[in-house]
Amino acid sequence: MRYRGGMSEITTVETRPLRLAVVNDYALVVAGVAAMLEPFRERIQVVELVSGMAASADVDVVLYDSFGAQQGASMDVPAALGEASRARLVVYSWNLDPGLVREALASGASGYLSKGLDAAEVVTALEAIHGGATVVPERTGVASPRADDNDWPGKSNGLSMRESEIVALITQGLTNQDIASRTYLSINSVKTYIRTAYRKMGVERRSQAVLWGIRQGFDPDVARRRLDRE
Repeated sequence: MRYRGGMSEITTVETRPLRLAVVNDYALVVAGVAAMLEPFRERIQVVELVSGMAASADVDVVLYDSFGAQQGASMDVPAALGEASRARLVVYSWNLDPGLVREALASGASGYLSKGLDAAEVVTALEAIHGGATVVPERTGVASPRADDNDWPGKSNGLSMRESEIVALITQGLTNQDIASRTYLSINSVKTYIRTAYRKMGVERRSQAVLWGIRQGFDPDVARRRLDRE
């Protein structure tokens, strides 16, 4: 990770844990991120899990998991923040294309974290961003997501995170070109992920893939769960 600015503020002792909302269109995804961060609850309190909605007002940082969601210049940061307009939004993605990172920051994100980071590294980065730093990946390209620290639709069916994200976008009705543009992958890479995913899914056509995706929970959710009030 690279840190830009605000480092003097990072050493400030917090009187309470950082309050975090995890946002994604899939409840399964946000629950997996929350479970990953649970061992660090003395430093970060996950107070809200949001699917297909904006965050509430009383959070410090919004962690925006990019699985199947808008990224880069297409991101609507104010809409993702919702009432939490003073919070810092951080993108959490396996796609570390430098253009995508730049566009996310230009859209208003305060940081961009790789899904290849372990939980301790994610926590440290979120604290740094809350302290005023901008954190971006040291490496570019494609990260290897830590399958043991995350969950996603299709995981139980043997789909990798990247294959599952492609299937999620297919289920949402996007074309191959739309998917390539959104994910910053080449059209050939998208087709490769589709072929490998279809083999695992046992389907041959796009219409079959869409029906499979709907049955397996690839339809986006709309839900908000407050963990600090349970």
